[in-house]
Amino acid sequence: MGDQDDLSAEFDAVIIGAGVLGGAIAVELARKGMRVLNVDKASAAGAGSTINSCAIVRFSYSTAPGVVLAWEGLHYWTDWPAYIGTDDELGLIEFHQCGQFNLILNEDDRSSKVRTLWQELGIPFEDWGLDDLTERTPFLDHGRYGPPKRPDDPHFWDDPNGTITGAIFTPDAGYISDPQLSCHNLQRAAEASGAEFWFNAEVTSIDRADGRVSGVVLADGRRVVAPIVVNVAGPHSAVINQMAGVYDSMKIKTRALRHEVHHVPAPQDYDFMANGTVGADDDTGIYFRPETGNNVLIGSGDPDCDTRKFVDPDNYDMNLSQDLWEAQVLRANRRIPTLGVPHEKKGVVDLYDVSDDWLPIYDRTDLDGFYLAIGSSGNQYKNAGAVGHLMAELIEAVESGHDHDTTPVVVTGRYTGWEMDVGFYSRNREVNPDSSMSVHG
Repeated sequence: MGDQDDLSAEFDAVIIGAGVLGGAIAVELARKGMRVLNVDKASAAGAGSTINSCAIVRFSYSTAPGVVLAWEGLHYWTDWPAYIGTDDELGLIEFHQCGQFNLILNEDDRSSKVRTLWQELGIPFEDWGLDDLTERTPFLDHGRYGPPKRPDDPHFWDDPNGTITGAIFTPDAGYISDPQLSCHNLQRAAEASGAEFWFNAEVTSIDRADGRVSGVVLADGRRVVAPIVVNVAGPHSAVINQMAGVYDSMKIKTRALRHEVHHVPAPQDYDFMANGTVGADDDTGIYFRPETGNNVLIGSGDPDCDTRKFVDPDNYDMNLSQDLWEAQVLRANRRIPTLGVPHEKKGVVDLYDVSDDWLPIYDRTDLDGFYLAIGSSGNQYKNAGAVGHLMAELIEAVESGHDHDTTPVVVTGRYTGWEMDVGFYSRNREVNPDSSMSVHG
């Protein structure tokens, strides 16, 4: 293996993970003049869980800080070429700003609470009645079928028990064309400021010295010496935290959750790619958006009737399951009766990194120099740019001596000027009672 010195490298910061959040943090730290290294066990940027992200950009969060972060995050996508600030030989992503509607079931449902937050914060939105829904989404059934059920429930096919009230529509929402390409764009932006990326580089241990983190060791024997390590390992975040010895000291933990999204052809004679929007339907327990090839991507809102499958992130079933396929596609057919159920299952299986209350952890840890951007729960992709900025400001403040645990860092949004209290995302918070406890945040 040669001399040990040949296997060592020194950086100011090591970021574990080159998904969308890891890439954004690398951009921000590198632009602060730090020598940054991203290491990822996958073969390319965004080849982990980010590659299968639904990449929906929305603001329908159940807490005010969640909405604030998402609204700030929007502006990175609308300003993407300027934010990236360099060329990418693969091109830049496209933001399809098609808007999103959230169906309203009654005046006390989750969407009504989101509406209140939007009003308080000044998020642009429209109130849609049933006539508006008919005009904008002619394929949509207006019946109430909830609460969400499994297809084997004897009441699954019951007639509707009333009608939905309407919807709230936010025209600024949409989705990103290619989530993995967004990571490559971030890689090129970070590299333009001097960052390095090592792929096929699995972390096997976390070094510490004199009471703080001192670097990482990789599976091939290379040792990276750095006074700052950032855990952005997605579904492997708990594994990395255990390596670092900080897992047990955190009040809020993370676990890897297996999930599926499915793709079906759009209703016949409807150009869903051109005219479709993102939709969220708590009544049937699904969300959907346009997908390439005039398809509809269908995801689960994680209703109570579905068993959550927490798994070993290195050993789980990657095949689409018949029961989930039927559940999600048949639920979608309750809302979109002309959708149909294709014989061939199409979709993807991947993992969410889920915290105890489904809200992310953006924080320092009890190990000095070791930071967390984890628990992204399948709903933080859209926030990548804002999270990169937030984490870089947090790291700079703490490394300069700020006691974040006692007096949480407050970051001013680069685009909105809104204040973001990083303490909201603390590893030591109590489970947040306002969380939807689902991918809808």
